Amino acid sequence: MPRLAWRTWPGWLLGLWRKSLEFRTIAITVILSGIAVTVIGVSISVSIGTNVYDQRRQQIEVESERATVLAQNIFDSATSTGTGNQIELDSLQNQAQSTILSATSSPGGTSIAILRTPGQTTAQTIQDIASPDFPTAALSSELRKATASNSSKLHFQPVSLATNAGTQAGLAVGSTLQVPTAGQYELYLVYNLSDAQKTLAFMEQTLAIGSIALVLLIAVITYIVVRLVVGPVRVAAETSQKIAAGQLDERIPETGSDVIATLGRSFNGMADVMQVQIEQLADLSRMQQRFVSDVSHELRTPLTTIRLAGDLLYDHRADFDASSGRTVELLHTQVDRFELLLADLLEISRFDAGAVELETEPVNVVRLVEDGVIEFEPLADEAGSTMQVDARGGFFEAELDPRRVRRILRNLLGNAIEHGEGNPIDVVVDSDAHAVAIGVQDHGIGMRAEDAGRVFDRFWRADPSRRRTIGGTGLGLSISLEDALLHGGRLDVWSEAGVGTRFVVTLPRVRGGALTSRPVPIEPPDAEGESE
Repeated sequence: MPRLAWRTWPGWLLGLWRKSLEFRTIAITVILSGIAVTVIGVSISVSIGTNVYDQRRQQIEVESERATVLAQNIFDSATSTGTGNQIELDSLQNQAQSTILSATSSPGGTSIAILRTPGQTTAQTIQDIASPDFPTAALSSELRKATASNSSKLHFQPVSLATNAGTQAGLAVGSTLQVPTAGQYELYLVYNLSDAQKTLAFMEQTLAIGSIALVLLIAVITYIVVRLVVGPVRVAAETSQKIAAGQLDERIPETGSDVIATLGRSFNGMADVMQVQIEQLADLSRMQQRFVSDVSHELRTPLTTIRLAGDLLYDHRADFDASSGRTVELLHTQVDRFELLLADLLEISRFDAGAVELETEPVNVVRLVEDGVIEFEPLADEAGSTMQVDARGGFFEAELDPRRVRRILRNLLGNAIEHGEGNPIDVVVDSDAHAVAIGVQDHGIGMRAEDAGRVFDRFWRADPSRRRTIGGTGLGLSISLEDALLHGGRLDVWSEAGVGTRFVVTLPRVRGGALTSRPVPIEPPDAEGESE
């Protein structure tokens, strides 16, 4: 469980980075401030450390040089007295060691060693001596060679000292002593620099704590400033979302006279204008819907009378002369079309008013499609087209409103016959576990891409000059799209000029289900071959 929680941290931070302007601003400020403070802190630490080391080295150099001079003076006294026997040399060696230790001062302590330079053949010698804690192993061969070969100056070497408190830094200083009758000896002083090391550690700790505190202070200040600046922007964003959701009375609080207040007043003014326009458009839309509904209902009464009279005349058309009989037939045809138009207008007004409901029941889609094809076969034969049903898949039972699906199929088949130019019409029915789909494809004149995007507009025709043979109302495809959307499905179109048109309606198999697949593709598989 903790691993899973840790794995979600990057995603959570990435989401917060994308969504929150405050978090992004504070994070960028803290990162850049942290980098700047780190660079400055490291520079200060290096500078102070170098300065402390240089001062301590200068102090050690002065002390070592003074200690070397005092020790040399002690050994030179053997020559001035004219003695220089072995006992006196040993005594002078002890005296020199004591004098050197008293002449050097180091808070961490000083170790001393007097070692004979190798390769000498003098008759007399004095024994090598060293402090008990002298780190002989820490002296490098390079330091010893340099000290022995160049006796005119001091030689330095950084060393590591092993103590009870751990490894500590130190500095070894080498010089030479000329002992009468005994030859050349090397004087080594090792200074413990733990005091300087502690000073540097304390300084670095102080810098680190100060840097962290400074970055946190910058983060707090940035948060306060960002809240002051981003807060009104967030309020504006939330208000705009509420207005977009339909709460047209929402406004931004106006306080002060700065640029944010100016933005609020401008936004509120824009919202007022939009609210007035939206309300006017809504009122106009309601008036149009009510007008269409009222007119459709009012026209039904006179249309019923006209229908009765027209049917009576149509039944006795054989008793009229040829011209009058033809007029009666035209009257009968146009009354039928007028009834269809009124029915479609009423249906559109119900969709616009949101007063339509699905009446679903288990439906065998293949059987419904076959019945629709049989119904349109006479019209297809008259137009010279043949219709073929290709039923695939195995999930043809679906919860649908059969009346609305039949209406969709009638509109698609009628449209295919109208524009099929007498070519075959392919009807494909396919399904899967989640959706059913019906595809109707003609091989007629087709449409351009810009025309295909408008086929579902009300009363729109790709070619207004084209004569209608079936007599549609211009609302069929619009109603079909609304019927598909009411099921939670979709109605798509593919068309190519000179190749044909394909409509595909896809509906969920279960009422309220989501569409996650397309059993019938929108573009036919042979589209490329046909276009070539």
